[in-house]
Amino acid sequence: MIDTFLDKAYTARDADSTRALYDNWSASYEDEIGKNGYATPARCAEALASFAPDKTLPLLDFGCGTGLAGLALKLAGFGVIDGVDLSSQMLEQARAKDIYRQLTQIEPDAELSGEYALISAVGVIGAGAAPISTLDTLLHALPSDGLLVFSFNDHALDDPENIARLNEWLDCGAARLLFSEHGDHLPEINMGSNVYVVQKA
Repeated sequence: MIDTFLDKAYTARDADSTRALYDNWSASYEDEIGKNGYATPARCAEALASFAPDKTLPLLDFGCGTGLAGLALKLAGFGVIDGVDLSSQMLEQARAKDIYRQLTQIEPDAELSGEYALISAVGVIGAGAAPISTLDTLLHALPSDGLLVFSFNDHALDDPENIARLNEWLDCGAARLLFSEHGDHLPEINMGSNVYVVQKA
């Protein structure tokens, strides 16, 4: 019997437990979420592509997992994609796709280098995954006019702290909201997500 992990994915846990969950899930991850119609990577890639001024700029796929977001970004026309993730086993799955320039395992509190004008964080922030402080890390890493595409699934949207943190950036003018749309995330289990494109001021 194959273990299923989706029902465990949205439970709050510490970073070490999250890394262990995704290491253990890595081999069956794409099959399990694929059966549930995982739609957010393509939605995020298309949204970012519609605003990116230059698709040849290096793009950071933060929390890249097995590379599904990277594949969607590649199909949307982005040429140079780097990936980072907590899970070494997820990164091995991503490496097999041969779509990333480089892949790096990171720690939960890692600082980003600031060399990317384009960053994606698909399905990364929310219960059972990265905390909302990750949004601050990503936006701080962007240069002025840099673009971040990210998503909040319905579980993340249920936590008012997540939208509040986004609004802190928008209300003070530190970032501009270019795109926001609710749509399918895992339609087979009736879960949606909001996709956002934000530009740093």
